[in-house]
Amino acid sequence: QVQLVESGGGLVQAGGSLRLSCVASGRILSWYKMAWFRQAPGKEREFVAHITWSGPTSSYADSVKGRFTISRDNAKKMVYLQMNSLKPEDTAVYYCAVGRGSGGWDSPSNYEYWGQGTQVTVSS
Repeated sequence: QVQLVESGGGLVQAGGSLRLSCVASGRILSWYKMAWFRQAPGKEREFVAHITWSGPTSSYADSVKGRFTISRDNAKKMVYLQMNSLKPEDTAVYYCAVGRGSGGWDSPSNYEYWGQGTQVTVSS
């Protein structure tokens, strides 16, 4: 089983930056997909960014493209989300997720393992 622990959330002013970290334990196979999702109060869980455990493939939601960057460190078994030019509408609980199968990368239903979530609040 894969276990995920997130950190790095907090309060930041609009226009500022924040870096989220996710450390994984357990076995991560090369075809697993890694992603960040977020969920604001009263909203459905929303795809943010995705990266494969091996290879260069990454993808982003249109709402964060050009502002957020997902990266990984295979030796440390960590995934990061660098968030720049933050907006109040980015305020949400952010979740790290791992999926084992071949399903689409932007659907929460295709991810089996989830972190506990970390709160990101962007003030005006």
